Amino acid sequence: MAQIEVRGLRKSFRVPLRSSGPFGALMDLVHRRTRTVEALKGITFEIEAGQIVGCIGPNGAGKSTAIKIIAGIMNPDGGEATVLGRTPWADRKAHVRHIGVVFGQRTQLWWDLPVIDSFALLREIYDLPRRDYDETLADVVERFHLAEVLDSPVRQLSLGLRMRCDLAAALLHRPSILFLDEPTIGLDAVSKLALREAIRDWSTERGVTVLLTTHDMDDIERLCRRVLLIADGSLLLDGAVDDLRRMSSARRTLMIDLAADVADVDLEGAELVRREGDRLWLEYDPEQVATHELIARAAAACPIRDLTVADRPIEEVVAQVYRDTP
Repeated sequence: MAQIEVRGLRKSFRVPLRSSGPFGALMDLVHRRTRTVEALKGITFEIEAGQIVGCIGPNGAGKSTAIKIIAGIMNPDGGEATVLGRTPWADRKAHVRHIGVVFGQRTQLWWDLPVIDSFALLREIYDLPRRDYDETLADVVERFHLAEVLDSPVRQLSLGLRMRCDLAAALLHRPSILFLDEPTIGLDAVSKLALREAIRDWSTERGVTVLLTTHDMDDIERLCRRVLLIADGSLLLDGAVDDLRRMSSARRTLMIDLAADVADVDLEGAELVRREGDRLWLEYDPEQVATHELIARAAAACPIRDLTVADRPIEEVVAQVYRDTP
């Protein structure tokens, strides 16, 4: 049974228009102009219990708006949404007891208080039994390696540590569903890996459903089996990451490290797209030439020290889908 059901969700905003020039502000005071932006144009999807679903799209696509509506922060203009059988914006108090929310550019922790005091305040807000709170706190502190920062004010933490603390805070009341909006934005590679591992392990071990919006395609490939692609307020794709790849060119890349200097490399069925010294990047369509055949041609044409076959980077696939969508 679906934990999240969205039917024809719509949301519009009125955005003020600003006049230019020295008298622009005065003109705007006398005659205010606005335009309507359709953030969501009737999207529909369902999410089953325990799934980790990625939501991707360009800036302004409507991803964060969808998250805010489903989390009960914002009311829609039309359509329906139920989360665990409740309408999020109509029954907020009961709704928030069963969800956790993390926004990458905002924190739910108190800036000047030690981390442990923020956790204690959240215990009071959610009215958590002491035993349940202590068990979950011990779990998240060990899992996210937070023991050394519990007594530090939030403002003194690095971004990576703060995001781990924010994720821990969102899990203290043991939510069934976790909404993550750009949780890895601005993080270094080590912090991203730690956060992804924590999200994946928590979902796997506790059956928590996760809806994740991100611009980092590594988040999608490492965490999600299913992806929602939103652009201009519309749902373009609801399927596996491989389905996303199939929406664009199926071309792959063959990277060759030459064992000796070769002036020109011309392989039938492949196009040389880049060269840096003895390293070559060739693109090919596996439906036109089999990978093993192309490797055999390469081995016969030039001395090879190493080679790698890879799918196109997911970022390029998504960019092409955006370009090709009317």
